[in-house]
Amino acid sequence: MVQYRRPRPRPTINPLSAKRKLSLPALAAAAVLIAVATAWHIATPPAAVIAPANGPEGMAWVPGGKFLMGSDHKLAQDNERPAHRVRVDGFWMDRHHVTNAEFRKFVEATGYVTTAEKKPDWETMKEQVRPGTPKPPESVLMPGAMVFVGTDRPVQLGDWSQWWRYVPGADWKHPQGPGSSIEGKDDHPVVQVSYEDAQAYAKWIGKRLPTEAEWEFAARGGLEQATYAWGDDISPDGQQMANYWDTKQGRFPVMRAVGTSPVGTYPPNGYGLHDMTGNAWQWVADWYGFDHFREQSKLKRIENPQGPAQSYDPDDGSAPVHAPKRVTRGGSFLCNVDYCLSYRPSARRGTDPYNPMSHIGFRLVVTQQDWESSRQKLSKGTTP
Repeated sequence: MVQYRRPRPRPTINPLSAKRKLSLPALAAAAVLIAVATAWHIATPPAAVIAPANGPEGMAWVPGGKFLMGSDHKLAQDNERPAHRVRVDGFWMDRHHVTNAEFRKFVEATGYVTTAEKKPDWETMKEQVRPGTPKPPESVLMPGAMVFVGTDRPVQLGDWSQWWRYVPGADWKHPQGPGSSIEGKDDHPVVQVSYEDAQAYAKWIGKRLPTEAEWEFAARGGLEQATYAWGDDISPDGQQMANYWDTKQGRFPVMRAVGTSPVGTYPPNGYGLHDMTGNAWQWVADWYGFDHFREQSKLKRIENPQGPAQSYDPDDGSAPVHAPKRVTRGGSFLCNVDYCLSYRPSARRGTDPYNPMSHIGFRLVVTQQDWESSRQKLSKGTTP
């Protein structure tokens, strides 16, 4: 059976802070917003976030600015260090992951066939394994994807193949394999999509994947170097703030009822973005560089960084150091304190771009300029 390698884990406005006079109705509305934010433990950005008018539906305005990217926190792994000053321009971001319903519209409109639905290509696969690895028999090169299958008892955590399997027939419509379904889960993040699938969807809808810097700036929600997307307390007032593996209910990776939750189940961060951490990992545009933050920190001025020119991961002994990998961010429903602490804004890892998995999805961004251009094309009756 072919087994892909899994890399080792590693409200949009505050009216009361705006420098302008507000009418009584506006003040009342502001009070309601703040009351709701307080009730939901929403992290309010330090300054007013004034979005451009007539923005894209379902997207939140992320104002851009300077921030400390990465982390020197005790929980941070080496690939997150050091924290360094970066600036990004403002952009619109999907308020939540692209959902099953949204991805279905794309497939129905285009007839697109995802990576998991195609026979694995050996020329692509062999870039992710040691040189000299023999080609598997054609009989086992079957369409499918990686699925979390768990274990029936506690195990040592040094061998991920105990809880992951390549399952023929697994795809975005059948995330756990042929017997599974997304029926009734239109509002869940689409998973089992590769980087290439995410790019195809982005091109169709007229958006793009965020850069790693844009993603982290957005995930922080205006909070400088907070441990989590909502602050420093993992469970403020005992409330769970994201969909991750709660070890109080069972030890990882002993199988139990785990999986994605509907988007919007948990409170948004300070920019109005749901599930920036937890639920499903998210593809971003950059190539993965294990030491990229260290190299980037040497620069005097870092503006709108696009990531390294190629992948580099000396920490993964199962693949060549320059095997193609794209950055994934945010963690998933499988992240936990025992094995994966990636439900943090600075956590990052590199993933084979042709390796769809049952806990990886994506969300998209668009600049104000590109959005205005798309609107003009639509008004003229052309496709963006």
